[in-house]
Amino acid sequence: MSNIRAAFENGKAFIPFITCGDPDLETTAKVVRAAAENGADLIELGIPFSDPTAEGPVIQGANIRALAGGVTTDKVFELVKELRKDVKIPFVFMTYANVVYSYDAERFMARCCETGVDGIILPDLPFEEKEEFAAVAKQYGVDLISLIAPTSENRIAMIAKEAEGFIYIVSSLGVTGVRSEITTNIGDIVKVVRDNTNVPCAVGFGISKPEQAQALAALSDGAIVGSAIIRILEKYGKDAAPYVGEYVKEMKEAVSKA
Repeated sequence: MSNIRAAFENGKAFIPFITCGDPDLETTAKVVRAAAENGADLIELGIPFSDPTAEGPVIQGANIRALAGGVTTDKVFELVKELRKDVKIPFVFMTYANVVYSYDAERFMARCCETGVDGIILPDLPFEEKEEFAAVAKQYGVDLISLIAPTSENRIAMIAKEAEGFIYIVSSLGVTGVRSEITTNIGDIVKVVRDNTNVPCAVGFGISKPEQAQALAALSDGAIVGSAIIRILEKYGKDAAPYVGEYVKEMKEAVSKA
């Protein structure tokens, strides 16, 4: 069983997303530790990219700040290596195909394996083209996480059958960002997923409040939050870690009630 599956073993999972290097890598390290200490079951680490097409303005801003601060993929790997001295929960990279491609896919996956990154999400990688990265990821024991969107419709079963680690269910059309309400019928998507695989699924895009996280975790195996955490980082900068810790604790308590 992959390490990622273990994140879903003790009830519903809460998964925070953090852009590496916003506002700097030292703060990222503190925020990751605060999230882990306050109940995060798995952490998505964003490797900044200059053209993050799936992201809304909040996470785009984090990418711009991190790149302006000189963050590189190599520095992110060094950060993970340092965090792995004491943080044991699974890590998943969220980045773009071009980042992996330009680094060299085999070298990238080998470093994931060596530093302790359990999986990778590439939101711009179409399911039909995933083989380009899937074989090398498998070789190094890195789960290539599949995304299922409201538009996936007749492809949901096919994606679910080949999924590994966990399935990322995109709650809404469009880009990431806080939403006041989520109108997609997540229950229907989850039913098709459950009929085709026992790989756990978590819902992301648009979740910011405990009641949203609880409602969506009740329909799935967990909730993913990014933009709301980036807003805390934007507000408190280098002092953000305790505030992120508090938020993670609140959200984890909410999903635990689902």
